[in-house]
Amino acid sequence: MSRSIALNWISSFIPAPIAVKWQERWRSCLGALLGIAFTGGSMHLLLGSAANIPLLVAPMGASAVLLFAVPASPLAQPWSIVGGNLVSATIGVTCASMLRDPILASALAVALSICGMFALRCVHPPSGAVALTAVLGGPAVHALGYAFVLEPIAVQSIALLCAAIVYHAATGHRYPHAGRQNQGNAGAAADQTSRSGFTRADLDAVLKRRGEMLDIDPDDLESLLRETQLQAFSRTFNELTCADIMSRHVVTVAPDTRAAAAWGLLKRHHVKALPVTDHAHRLVGIVTRADLIDKRTFGRLSSVASYVDGWLRRDSLSTPNVGSVMSTEVCTVNAASPITELVPMFANYGHHHIPVLDAAGQVVGMITQVDLISGLYRQTFAKDRPAT
Repeated sequence: MSRSIALNWISSFIPAPIAVKWQERWRSCLGALLGIAFTGGSMHLLLGSAANIPLLVAPMGASAVLLFAVPASPLAQPWSIVGGNLVSATIGVTCASMLRDPILASALAVALSICGMFALRCVHPPSGAVALTAVLGGPAVHALGYAFVLEPIAVQSIALLCAAIVYHAATGHRYPHAGRQNQGNAGAAADQTSRSGFTRADLDAVLKRRGEMLDIDPDDLESLLRETQLQAFSRTFNELTCADIMSRHVVTVAPDTRAAAAWGLLKRHHVKALPVTDHAHRLVGIVTRADLIDKRTFGRLSSVASYVDGWLRRDSLSTPNVGSVMSTEVCTVNAASPITELVPMFANYGHHHIPVLDAAGQVVGMITQVDLISGLYRQTFAKDRPAT
C-alpha cells in the first residue's frame, strides 16, 4: 500500500504533455532570440560599452519566456512586465539601502514586491528576480541607487516589450492579448450566454469563491468552456446516427411510373417527395410535389380536363412518367453517418427530404427536418432524464 502511494507521488512529478505545435515552439524561440538581442543591443547603443550599468539583467530572460512563449498569459501583458519590474526594482533598492543583512533584505524585498504587484495588478514572476538583483547585484548595482530603477530596469523592460509587440505583429500573433470574449460584439455575447449552460456571472462567482489567481485570462477561460460545451454537444450527438432517426417505411417509385400514379402516392401517404429507384432498389433520383405540378409536367396540356382524359386513355404523350420530371442530383446521406452531418444540408442548402442509403447504395429510409428535430429532442430528453 505504502509502495503504491510512493509510486503515485513520484509519478506526479512527471510533466503533462505540452499541446503546443512545433511551429509555435520555434516561433517562440526565434522571438526570444530577437527580443534579447534587441534589448542588449539597445542598451549598448544607449550607454556604450564602458558603462557600469549591466547591458542585460538576468530577469529579462525570464520575462522573455513569458512574452514570447506564453503571450496570452495575464502575467505577460505590457502593464505586468513594466509595472511589475518597476515596483520590484524600487522595493529592492529600498530594502538593500535600509537593511544590512542581505538574506533579510532579499526575503523582505521579494515579499513586498509580491504585495505591491498584487495591489497594482501587475503580477509578473520575473519581477521577483528583479527585487533580488537590486539586493544581491553587488557593488556596481548598489552604486546606482534608485537609478537602477530607470537604467537598466525600465529601459530594458520597455525595449523587450517593444520587441515583443513588433515581433508578434509581424508573425500574425495577437499581442497584447485581449480576451476572445471581448473580440465579439455585445449582441453575440448575449446570444452565446442564452444558449449555454452558464453565464459570465456564474464564472466570476466561481473564480471569486476559489480565491486564487489562475494564469489565464477570464475571457479566455470563458471561451474555452463554451468551446468545450460545443465539442461535448457535438460528440454527444455524433453517437446518434441517421439510421436512428430516419423513417424506415419509404414509398418509392420506378422511373417508368406515371406521373399521375406518383401524384396519387404522394396524396395517399401524405408525403412530399418520393425516391426514384431502379430494379435493384438503388437511388436514381427523387420526385417531389413541385416536380409533378411544374410546367414541364403539364405544359403540353391545355387544361386539367385534357390531362385526365389522356391519363384515362393511357396516352403516354399526355401522361409523362416520373423519369422525365424527377431530379437526378439528389443529396443523400449514409445510414451510419452521425446526424450532425444533416444540419448543414437542411440549414445551408435548403433541402427538405434526404434519402438514406446503405453501404450498397440502396434506399433504406428518408429523413425530413421534422425527423432531425425529433431525434435531437429524444436524445436530449434521454440524457437529461434521471436514471431509475
